[in-house]
Amino acid sequence: MNMLERLERGSEKLAVVGLGYVGLPLAASFSEHFSVIGYDYNVDKIAAYRMGRDLTGELGAQGIRETRIDFTSNEERIHEASFIVVAVPTPINGDKTPDLEPLKEATRTVGRNLRRGSIVVYESTVYPGVTEDICCPLLEEISGLRAGVDFKVGYSPERINPGDRVNRLENIVKIVSGMDGDTLNDVADVYGRIIRQLFRASCIRVAEAAKVAENAQRDINIAFMNELAMVFHRMEIDTGEVVEAMNTKWNALGFRPGLVGGHCIGVDPYYFIYQAQNLGYHSQLISTGRRINDDMSNYVAQTVVRELVRAKVDLAEARVYLMGMTFKENCPDTRNSRAADVYRRLAEYNLNLWAVDPRVDDEVFRDEYGFDITHRDAVRDADCIVYLVAHDEFRSMTWSEQSRLFRADGPHLIIDVKGLFSREETMREGFQYWSL
Repeated sequence: MNMLERLERGSEKLAVVGLGYVGLPLAASFSEHFSVIGYDYNVDKIAAYRMGRDLTGELGAQGIRETRIDFTSNEERIHEASFIVVAVPTPINGDKTPDLEPLKEATRTVGRNLRRGSIVVYESTVYPGVTEDICCPLLEEISGLRAGVDFKVGYSPERINPGDRVNRLENIVKIVSGMDGDTLNDVADVYGRIIRQLFRASCIRVAEAAKVAENAQRDINIAFMNELAMVFHRMEIDTGEVVEAMNTKWNALGFRPGLVGGHCIGVDPYYFIYQAQNLGYHSQLISTGRRINDDMSNYVAQTVVRELVRAKVDLAEARVYLMGMTFKENCPDTRNSRAADVYRRLAEYNLNLWAVDPRVDDEVFRDEYGFDITHRDAVRDADCIVYLVAHDEFRSMTWSEQSRLFRADGPHLIIDVKGLFSREETMREGFQYWSL
């Protein structure tokens, strides 16, 4: 019997290592067909899942209660599985170099509990070569087993988009790869049980490269729009109107300017840049795009201050509310939040600042970023409201609700980074308006 048949018959188990925004929905989908062990070293996270609390928002309260995942923080349970998926984050260090330590630690954990005949599939975003040149030797060292003989390795880059209710795990195209043909077939068979469309990469390095390339592509396109926006403002041209006109062309890509954070687009290009430099090539286009996007938080902060001055607001007395602290709309994920960077930049001006976000866990956010989240009901007497994230809760507000948030005799200044509102309509309603 092949791996899929053994999993379907229940003679073998599948384990997912790392139960965050990627690992949790993946484990849930697999658990509809196989016996699944969901492992995470974070004891509090496992306890929350067992109590029916979904910290990611990907499954929801009902989904987490109904899932058949066998949650555990005991790494020895991994030994029960013969198909192991590693889905841990791959962040960057302060100097923008890859931080592979979470991946290495997860690999050590798997290695301590690896048994013969197993397949280990990595989903974490890495630069080409990491799976075979770093993870495989580490698995061999810790387990005492031989890759390609005693165990096999595959790679399938994650494409889950947190908060996206359209492009879900089951209907995306999933790239799969393996260290040899037999491994590729096994990996494809297992993933094919939960995903309709698969793309079989010729080798692991191609699959690794595809992930960093696709996110670098988005990063560059957004950087292009950000640069256009900064220049158009100097020309006193409305960027939103330009985008609307531009997108009437049949081959327009539909990108808009904005802050670029999160666990993928704001991070993955640095993995490419790092490895390119190791090979003697200095990235030009990708590194330039990264610099532009990284600087947008500062640009937005400077704009807020400038617009407050133009509105003749005393900066020492100004009350500024930042709406949205997650890295994207309609999800609780605050990893690599550029909105938090805007807060920090504005704090340097000693403004009276409040961060508002209905989606985040207040305690988790405070631990990560060092400042508090304010409840939306507490917003009052604002001089300026800065919309940084397009949550539905913000988008659905009426103009009368908006007006009540401001100081009666103030300028009613709206900084609309995400383009939630129409300039014409906003100004017609009596607000001062700036949009990226």
